[in-house]
Formats: sequence, C-alpha cells, structure tokens
Amino acid sequence: MIRFHLLILASVLLTGCSATQWQGHPRPDEAAISRALNGNIDVVEVWDLPVESLPEFPVPANVRPCCAFGNLQKVSLGPVPLPLFRLGNTVDPSDVGPHRFDGGTFSYTRSGMSANNNSGTENNGMLYTARGGFIDLAHVRDTADDTVALFFQIIRHLGQDHIIEVPDEIGRRYVRLHAFDTEGMSGQERWQLSAALAARLGYFKAESHEIAQWHGYASFAGWPETVSAYSPEDLYSNMLGAKLTEAMINAKLVLNDQLYNQSLTVWLDEALIWLGEVDRDTTNALFDVVDGHWWDSSRPIPDKYMVLKRHYAMGDRQLPYLVPESLAADSADWDRVAHLYAQPNSPHTLQVKATLFGLELDEIGELVMEVDARYAPTFAHVPEALWQDGFTHREFGVIASYAAQEDAKQLETLLAN
Repeated sequence: MIRFHLLILASVLLTGCSATQWQGHPRPDEAAISRALNGNIDVVEVWDLPVESLPEFPVPANVRPCCAFGNLQKVSLGPVPLPLFRLGNTVDPSDVGPHRFDGGTFSYTRSGMSANNNSGTENNGMLYTARGGFIDLAHVRDTADDTVALFFQIIRHLGQDHIIEVPDEIGRRYVRLHAFDTEGMSGQERWQLSAALAARLGYFKAESHEIAQWHGYASFAGWPETVSAYSPEDLYSNMLGAKLTEAMINAKLVLNDQLYNQSLTVWLDEALIWLGEVDRDTTNALFDVVDGHWWDSSRPIPDKYMVLKRHYAMGDRQLPYLVPESLAADSADWDRVAHLYAQPNSPHTLQVKATLFGLELDEIGELVMEVDARYAPTFAHVPEALWQDGFTHREFGVIASYAAQEDAKQLETLLAN
C-alpha cells in the first residue's frame, strides 16, 4: 500500500504542480476598428479578429489518473496483494469538483471525498448515466483539454502544411495539418472548422492512448496499464469531452483559462444531468450487477483480465453500454437499481463531425502515431505494413481488431484453466 501511495505522490510532485494558463485578448486590426468607428451595422465577432493574437499553448502533457473499470477493486504490487485495501472508483454527482485545465494528477482523489472538502480538486471517478452508461470523468476532462489546446493551434495554421506535436507514448505522436484553399472562407467558417477539427483530432488522440496502453505503455515503470486498454467506458467518455468543448469554442467560452474552466465545470454538470446521472449508491450497485460479466472483482489491479468486457470499436461514432435490465433483474441488487428501469432508456450516440462546409476533415488533418523499437515486439501479431512506418487514425480500427483477436485467445485460454 505504501508503494502505491508513493506512486501517486510522485506523480503529483512531477506533473501536478503546474498548469497552463492563458489570457485571450485578440487585438482588432484596421478593418475591425473601421467597422467599429464608422457605424457599420455588422457586429465585430471574435472570429473577425486576427488569429495571430489568439492564445497558443501546448497540448497537455499530463493524463489524469483514470479508473480501471469496476469498483472497490483489490490491488497487488507484482505478486504481492495489498491486504484490506480496496480502490474505490465511484463518485456522486454532487461531489464532482470544478474543472482545471491540465489538472494532471491533482485530479486524483480517494472515492467518497466530498467536493465541499476537496480543496478545489476535480474529484474524478466513475458514475453511471441512464443514457450514457458508465462515464469516466478523467477521460472526459482530458479530451476536453486536448480539444481546446488543439483549437488554438489549428486556427493559426488552418489551410497550411503544419505539424502539432503531442506527447509521445509508444513513440512519437503528432497532428499533421494539410494545405488547402481557405481564401473564400469567412472568419466564422474558419473558427467553426477549426473547432470541429480540434474535437475530431482530440478524440482520436484518446483512441491512440487506448492502443498505446494495450501495447505496453505505462505512466510508471512496473505498473502495467493493459487492464485499462479498450475499457468499455473510455472512448464514449472521451468523445463527451470533445463534444462539450467544441460547443464551448463556438459559444466563445474559451478565450481565457478561467472562463474555460468555469464553463466546462457547468457544461459537464448539465451534460451529466441530461444523460441521466444517478447517485453513487446506484452506480455502486450497477458495478455489482456486472461483476462477473463485465469485470471480475476476484482479480486485483493490474491484472489485465480483471476487465472482461472491452470496446474495440474505434471511429467517430460511439455508442455507450447500458447495463441490461435482464442482467439487473436477475441480480441481488435489483431493489437498489429497479428505479432506473421504471421508464425505457435508449443509449445516446455521440459523433464528432467528419465533414463540414463540404470538406472532408480527414483530408485536412490527421493524427499520426509511430512505434519505437522497444514496442515493436508487441505488434508481432499485426502485419508490419500497417505500423512499421507509423500509422494514422484511419488505421486505428484495424490495429484494434488485431488486439481484439489476441485478447479473445488469451481470455479463452484463461477461462479454460
């Protein structure tokens, strides 16, 4: 247990002590001043101002500690179990804390800490929603932050050949923008196109993290993250963050870090209500319902097959997993969750834009992922032509399908023994 907490403490000291701040004060050019002073009836909007004076800052280097699927899991360090220790993952909606851009590991809290006593921490964890299934708040926030950072870089370079570096994992990762003619586009169209492209590429950055985890990437040496790779709630949560931030960009609520943080805090709260958030006791009960089906409470973290249900469906349209009523009704927890099924709930599909203003977004921007030599052996089951010289988000689905095949073989062998 001591070493586990030292890992958390070390991550806080290394990555949690700094956070990017920005103040956006776009300066008007001659045309904007002329419109302001000459009685022009057209309102001067932020997208009419020179993009050179917009903020610009790197994509966050830190990933918030997220939750392995399940609740009150056992934990082991190598072969040694930590007696009497359980890792609580769930959070009550009323305890979700305020957002902080690039919150890093300061977002880590132990389950049950109240937002009123969390010293401003995000208090991330998992909660269940009637239309969105299990939501991992760390994943929502990470992709929200990636989206806003990518937006301010993309809008400066839209229509140009340009590279935006993002943090390495199993190798170099970067966004590659391609040149195209923007001459006939209005400022508003450029703004909205940049927002859509940022949300799309921010989301695909999250997909690349799932791939990296499966292939051996770990934030801490000796603490494997394969248990979290392709977890069933991850990508839906990531896309939720991308969609919220795209909407906030178009509502002009991101021009400084304080406005962004305050806005995302409110928008996330309202989005969870809209998706049908439930209290912590109900979330806990639903994790109990799917124990033995979607996860295995008898296996400790970081055992990969503590998680039994995986989501390998990459792509720009994501559908959540709702706990089936039939499974809940057959469980000992039915009395605690029956109210959730009093009225039918349909899973709400999320989708990031693939086209806008007649443009295919994949033709003007793509996420590229490379594989360092030390990770190459983990791709032995994948044809070399797919990955040896790097690959883009277009190939993520194929890479994931090979992972699914390998996992199915391993799980079959495990269950047979």
